[in-house]
Amino acid sequence: MNLQSKLAILADAAKYDASCASSGAAPRNSVGGHGMGSTEGMGICHSYAPDGRCISLLKILLTNFCQYDCLYCVNRVTSNVPRARFTVDEVVRLTLDFYRRNCIEGLFLSSGIIQSPDYTMEQVVEVARVLREEHDFRGYIHLKTIPDASPELMQRAGRYADRLSINIELPTAEGLKALAPEKNSAAIDRSMARMAVHIGESRAARKEQAAQPIVSMPQSRTTRRAGVPHFAPGGQSTQMIVGADATSDRIILATSARLYGAHQLRRVYYSAFSPIPDAAHALPLAAPPTVREHRLYQADWLMRFYGFTHDEIVPTSQQGMLALDMDPKLAWALAHRERFPVNLNTASRELLLRVPGFGVQTVDRLLAARRMRRLRHADLARLHVPLKKVLPFVEAADYRPGRALDAADLAAQLTPPPVQRSLF
Repeated sequence: MNLQSKLAILADAAKYDASCASSGAAPRNSVGGHGMGSTEGMGICHSYAPDGRCISLLKILLTNFCQYDCLYCVNRVTSNVPRARFTVDEVVRLTLDFYRRNCIEGLFLSSGIIQSPDYTMEQVVEVARVLREEHDFRGYIHLKTIPDASPELMQRAGRYADRLSINIELPTAEGLKALAPEKNSAAIDRSMARMAVHIGESRAARKEQAAQPIVSMPQSRTTRRAGVPHFAPGGQSTQMIVGADATSDRIILATSARLYGAHQLRRVYYSAFSPIPDAAHALPLAAPPTVREHRLYQADWLMRFYGFTHDEIVPTSQQGMLALDMDPKLAWALAHRERFPVNLNTASRELLLRVPGFGVQTVDRLLAARRMRRLRHADLARLHVPLKKVLPFVEAADYRPGRALDAADLAAQLTPPPVQRSLF
């Protein structure tokens, strides 16, 4: 099989993995003629998958051969799909060639499990090592790690990669055991914990070194300390499949909150289950609504940046599921109308962040502005916030919402029915 055919198969096989963001990379560039690639600037260039999706990284599998039989995976051992496998040198050559053509600035590499977890992980790490050490590649590298691989290999992966990810796959241990019996949720958790320790130790050591003064020597010489090496400076992430089993949104968010707290993950990605050919009877026949994945991302954002806890986002009236017809912040506000209206001139930052239509930057601007003067209705218009959504929940120096919050049809007013847009 030629390289182009392999690329078509293994780039398409990687499309199910959502966790390929490039934030958090260590700043590197090739200014001065040293090395190749960069993680700086206005962003990275784009490449395109066979189905037309615009992607920021060369996103491929080392191989889609796999000895595991995860029921939800199109590349499982019992799946009847075309198979291919790159060599280490082929992945290195593709990455460098795509970079030289100004198509990409980084690599996202995952793999099916072949021979053993250690063997597969060694091949994945070798790709990163060759790029870094033999070609001085300074672009972004994200490696998908294998939980059952040895701690030594995982530690080597962190030396070369900007970000590591270990997919938790499903929100509960019971779900994983039912749909991916070869995988062990305890092993995944242990691997995440080890990664968190290594990442924390590296950051602490670099911070401590940065705080130490540089020692000057006689004859105007200055000693240069060897820098503490980075270890996955972009942190670690994971991905959960949504809709492959009956797990509720409440449990999914509880799992995410635990991972953020216990392992300091940078991101949890949510991937809506996609029906696959020759699927097992244990899997649903249809994919969940794509808006469910979107609502989970919104709820995740509320936990990470808006001060919400996972157990207050999903209303009890929804049987553990997020509302699909409105965003979770608006749903929370409508369920807690007694907390509103919020006074723009006296409310705390924490309370302002709970106002529907207010983002973090908007709240910070309001707080800065009210140090100088009292906020009025016109100030909201200047901030270009969605006034229809905001006004029932706030009061200003010259504005009161009256009985708007008591309207029985307030939810309908703020969530108009979707409009089917024409393609022509």
